Amino acid sequence: MALSFESKFYVIICAVTLTFVKADKMQVATVYWDDAHKTVLLKEGVMEKQGDAYGYFNDTLLQTGWGVLELRAGYGATPRSDEITHYLAGYLEGYLTAQQMFSHYSNMYPELITDQKTLIAVKNFMSKQDSWVRNQVKQQKSGDPFWRHMGFVVAQLDGLYAGAAYWAKQKQKTPLPMFAVQFLNALGDLLDLIPALVHHKAHHPQNHLKIPMGHCSALIKMLPGYENLLLSHSSWYVYSATMRIYKYWDFKMTEPHAATGKVSFSSYPGFLVSLDDFYLLGSGLLMTQTTNLVFNNSLFSLITPESLLAWQRVRLAHYLAHDGEEWARVFSKYNSGTYNNQYMVVDLNKVSLGKSIDSGALTIVEQIPGHVSYSDQTQALRRGYWPSYNIPFHPDIYNLSGYWEMWKEYGEDFSYDLCPRAKIFRRDQGSVTDLASLKHIMRYNNYKNDSYSKEDPCKAICCRDDLQLEHPTTMGCYDTKVTDFHMAQMFKAEVVNGPTTEGGLPPFTWNKFNSTLHDGLPPTYNFPFVPMRPTLFQP
Repeated sequence: MALSFESKFYVIICAVTLTFVKADKMQVATVYWDDAHKTVLLKEGVMEKQGDAYGYFNDTLLQTGWGVLELRAGYGATPRSDEITHYLAGYLEGYLTAQQMFSHYSNMYPELITDQKTLIAVKNFMSKQDSWVRNQVKQQKSGDPFWRHMGFVVAQLDGLYAGAAYWAKQKQKTPLPMFAVQFLNALGDLLDLIPALVHHKAHHPQNHLKIPMGHCSALIKMLPGYENLLLSHSSWYVYSATMRIYKYWDFKMTEPHAATGKVSFSSYPGFLVSLDDFYLLGSGLLMTQTTNLVFNNSLFSLITPESLLAWQRVRLAHYLAHDGEEWARVFSKYNSGTYNNQYMVVDLNKVSLGKSIDSGALTIVEQIPGHVSYSDQTQALRRGYWPSYNIPFHPDIYNLSGYWEMWKEYGEDFSYDLCPRAKIFRRDQGSVTDLASLKHIMRYNNYKNDSYSKEDPCKAICCRDDLQLEHPTTMGCYDTKVTDFHMAQMFKAEVVNGPTTEGGLPPFTWNKFNSTLHDGLPPTYNFPFVPMRPTLFQP
């Protein structure tokens, strides 16, 4: 799309009600598409329902631990194509969150790109992959819903870049390059792509001294009488990634195969996905995941730019899937073999509280390079719970990715049944009866006294690697998101940002780790859980 830009500014009182609004933190805007000139008109300071996209960003990260972004697109006075709707939604998000995108990119780049060799390899792969995707969209979108929807994702990414660039122009700053926007969205994929491209080795411990860290803990809990279904997720990664934004999107979709255009999810600046992942979808599906590692070097040879990255396939599965099995089938196409996760897809349409749980209520999907396995694990919900902790469940994924060999060499830390978090979840999940007890277990870290933790602050549900006596790092469990059956249907959740303080652990502060970039982040993390709910759209 050829773009020129025009802006008008209005000063009005915004009538949006939020839990924690400060006038100096709230930005609102509306965008319109000019068909005649193929241009974007942005009106700052107003949310006009007749606009092609409108919304707000409430920058309350330093006050509550989270910013909040909410967008509606495609509901304006003039009917728009889904492609234009997504472009404008991306444009509006890019404009509203551009400052945070700059900060998040500056924090994340040095965590992954450490030398020129890595940068060249990543840029080369991502350029080839992006060109392949755009060619596929151009050649096939008219006849294939899969590629039509991929075209919407591409349009939204282009809009995100353009909106952030327009903001930079207004601020007389050099815009972020498209590579930066691609980098942010592909951050999860890069965790596997960089070792494959540059190091040519899997995630083995260096010098047998430190076991590599998985990412995230998750628990899905059905109460004994089917009274309620609870879902939770705690992210594990570097603390410099804690520039959090909780997002609500409501996009009107005209493509007949679309399952939903409404989603509530935890996210970050510049991301068109969650990354955690934690999604509440208008289709009635919920999704979360934990990351598995790849220890089998030979699998990396299967990674090719002629594929779809995990973040792109997750978006497509959300768009097109009406149930868990369909989600798995869509996600399996064009597997990049990067960001190799265990995905948990819950279908609320299959759950009748107090009565029954139909087959298909829980689908487990696991990926490695060259292979995706999925299965219906509803029986686990009928029995009470499903835990997830960075170890593959499906035997073929477990064995092919090298966990069996790691178990033989390094012991039970690599056992699906006997690793520390498996034991802790098995022991304590029975105490989970409501959101309060769910929050407790997902923030749990009693490493000094719990025999299963063996005095290791990372052998816990919510890791604190910064508390290691030797070689502490700014890495660990840095958030938790929880919801239940009723809340999820209303796109509601409760969330907290920051390393856990459960059991009297000290709040994390950057004072001891100032050499790590943390631009724009809170100096200390001691936030409570905060409620998240949409205000512009309803179920």
